[in-house]
Amino acid sequence: MFKGTPELIAKRREEIIGACERLYKTMSFKEITLKEIGNETSFSRPTIYNYFQTKEEIFLALFEREYDRWNEDLTDILENNKKLTAAVLAEKIAKTLTKRTQLLKLLSMNNYDMEANSRQEMLTSFKTSYGRSLQLMRKLLEKYRPKMSDAEIQNFIYIFFPFMFGIYPYTTVTIKQKTAMKEADVDYSYQSVYEITHNCLCRLLSV
Repeated sequence: MFKGTPELIAKRREEIIGACERLYKTMSFKEITLKEIGNETSFSRPTIYNYFQTKEEIFLALFEREYDRWNEDLTDILENNKKLTAAVLAEKIAKTLTKRTQLLKLLSMNNYDMEANSRQEMLTSFKTSYGRSLQLMRKLLEKYRPKMSDAEIQNFIYIFFPFMFGIYPYTTVTIKQKTAMKEADVDYSYQSVYEITHNCLCRLLSV
């Protein structure tokens, strides 16, 4: 790891993560290389290795940042609403994910490879942000759905968080995929991130 000031290290890391984020909006994980990421930064590609050893570590850091951003939205719900009905809670949580397309896209990837090719400290840092999301969801349910038992809350979390892995591929469909579905004579109704998430939340909260 590069030995610089904490400010410089943080700035360089954020620039690398930001470059990866921009590329990921129009390219796939396989298409993006360390060279491509380096071309998007203000410093040479070899400098990246002072902060990240693999492409997977950069993506894991982006993943962590996306969870942090989602956590800010969940915290905002928790801190700025005294009471919420189940219906409104479902609406608010669903709306937070409409802004987190990158998070949903990352969730649809093979996370095993990403985690396996990252150093332990990187993985632990990521799991801390992920764990914070689990904690915040539990707090939301405890505050706004006080009649839910601990077992019911745990069941909600075990259903909703795995469900999130499938939101992106079910809501972001290419022309090629749509054409294939039509040619295969599959009658399928496409939904938005909000629609599919809100529907799941309403069922889990018995709205």
